[in-house]
Amino acid sequence: MSWTRPADLRAQVQKLWDRGELLASLVTGESPFPKRLVLKGPTSAEMADRFDEARAWIGEIRAMPHCRVEMREFRHRMFGANAVPQEAWIDTVEDALALIGKRRDAARFTALTDVTRKRQPHTLGWLAKRPLRALELVDEWGRLLEIVAWLENHPRPDVYLRQVDIPGVHSKFIEAHRGVLVELLDMVLSPEAIDPSASGVSQFAKRYGFRDKPARIRFRVLDPDHALLPGGLIQDITLDAESFARLDYNVSQVFITENEINFLAFPQVKDSLVIFGAGYGFEMLRKAEWLARCRIHYWGDIDTHGFAILDQIRSQFEHVASFLMDRTTLLAFESQWGEEEKQTLRDLPKLNPEEMALYDDLRDNRIRRNLRLEQERIGFGWVESALSALTVIQVEVMPVQKS
Repeated sequence: MSWTRPADLRAQVQKLWDRGELLASLVTGESPFPKRLVLKGPTSAEMADRFDEARAWIGEIRAMPHCRVEMREFRHRMFGANAVPQEAWIDTVEDALALIGKRRDAARFTALTDVTRKRQPHTLGWLAKRPLRALELVDEWGRLLEIVAWLENHPRPDVYLRQVDIPGVHSKFIEAHRGVLVELLDMVLSPEAIDPSASGVSQFAKRYGFRDKPARIRFRVLDPDHALLPGGLIQDITLDAESFARLDYNVSQVFITENEINFLAFPQVKDSLVIFGAGYGFEMLRKAEWLARCRIHYWGDIDTHGFAILDQIRSQFEHVASFLMDRTTLLAFESQWGEEEKQTLRDLPKLNPEEMALYDDLRDNRIRRNLRLEQERIGFGWVESALSALTVIQVEVMPVQKS
């Protein structure tokens, strides 16, 4: 039976709630009511053939609370004249809310709207656009408005989030609600208070002029003659990016590797240092202008993402050479092949012809599907031999010093 039931009418109104239309109307004043609901009842033939069922259906629909039902007359030679539901209407937003049991939620949203209208009227548009999200945040909404007001009064404050002094608000609260705050702040703050080049929650601090946790660069000096600290210990050093940029270190060669153990085990090399890579995050090296005069070798996995990272770092330093990311190395360690979970397929214009040929074979699965050789699976003797081969550009691999 395809006749509309009371539950079907409620479901139609529930959809208005789920789309946010009912709450949005409380902000904008633009009511969608009165609204006609879809109502499908028995045909004339069904009224005659299934009269008892039809009469029960009529009773169900007519008894619907908060719903105006318009009737039509149906005449039958045996049953006489009968009134049959023809249309069902919801006349007001109050009726709609009562029908689906949302009056309490609507009252909370109305209170939230009233507070917003008084304190931050420029954000009312956000309430109309994201009413259900606002309702989820009803307990936090007052604090969110306080943060917006604070930044209005302190544009681009040049302090850490920890230093924002608002009663009941701490830095973790701000960090947890950055997504919503971005949308609210962009509606309220002047263009001069917003850095449009910084987008997404990860760049929240930069976008609104807060100090951010400094990027850190981890490196090892591979030549004892250039050690930063006295003694023969492994000097695993971490500096913030600004300090690293000012280091202006007197080395001629830099290696970058993505694997921590490879970084720690990297052999001693004259006039060189090794940096523990940062995946796709090479922006932090941009200010280290002294790297431009160093030979730079990038050692990543032989897979599509490894070549994508190589392509990206060349946008910072065009002269970067790949290290152990060649077809010979790949084929030499076939027994160590693995599988890349999700390949990158975009074109990489900064690869050289040999790298591009191998990258194309990988992304097109010409050798094996989703082929990957992780850098830590390459034999260490192979690594040492490759370093020794770099002597053609005056790189001397030094024996490990024994204490």
